[in-house]
Amino acid sequence: MKALILYSSRDGQTHAIASYIASKLQEAMCCDVVDLLQAESVDLGQYQRIMIGASIRYGHFHPALDKFVKRHAERLNHIPSAFFSVNLTARKPDKRSPQTNPYTRKFLLASPWQPKQCAVFAGALRYPRYRWFDRIMIQFIMRMTGGETDSSKEVEYTDWREVERFAQEFRQL
Repeated sequence: MKALILYSSRDGQTHAIASYIASKLQEAMCCDVVDLLQAESVDLGQYQRIMIGASIRYGHFHPALDKFVKRHAERLNHIPSAFFSVNLTARKPDKRSPQTNPYTRKFLLASPWQPKQCAVFAGALRYPRYRWFDRIMIQFIMRMTGGETDSSKEVEYTDWREVERFAQEFRQL
C-alpha cells in the first residue's frame, strides 16, 4: 500500500508534522511527502491513501489547497483520505477540533471533499524567523488573543502525541 501526504506550509511546522506522520506510517506503508505546490506533477493514481495538511496564515489557507481539492475532489472522496490543519488558534484547547476550529470548519463546509479523517493541530510561533511585517502582525494578533508577544521567543504548541494518534488512525482507515 502506498500513501501520499501533501502539505502546505508557510514557516515549516506543517511540513514537520507531515514528515513526522510519514515516519510513523513507514512500518505499514510506503509514504511520499510532497509540497502541495508541486502536487500537480504527482500521479495520484499510484496512491491508495491521501492525506493533506495545510497551515493558516492571517485567517486563510494557501489558495493552492482549494484549487487542488476542487480539481481532485472525486478521487479524494473515493479513497481513504484525511485532512489536518495547523494554526495558532488551536493552541487553545477549545479550538483544537474540526468542529470548533473556525478555519477548519469553514473549509470543510465549503469543500467538495469530505475527508474520512480530520484533525486540527496547534502550530509553532517563530518570531525570530519572521519577516518584520509578519512579526509585527502576528504579535498584534497574539496580543489581541492572549498569546505570547515576546518577539525573541520561539514557542512550539504542537501536541506530538495527538499527531501520532492521528497517524495511527490514518493507518487504520
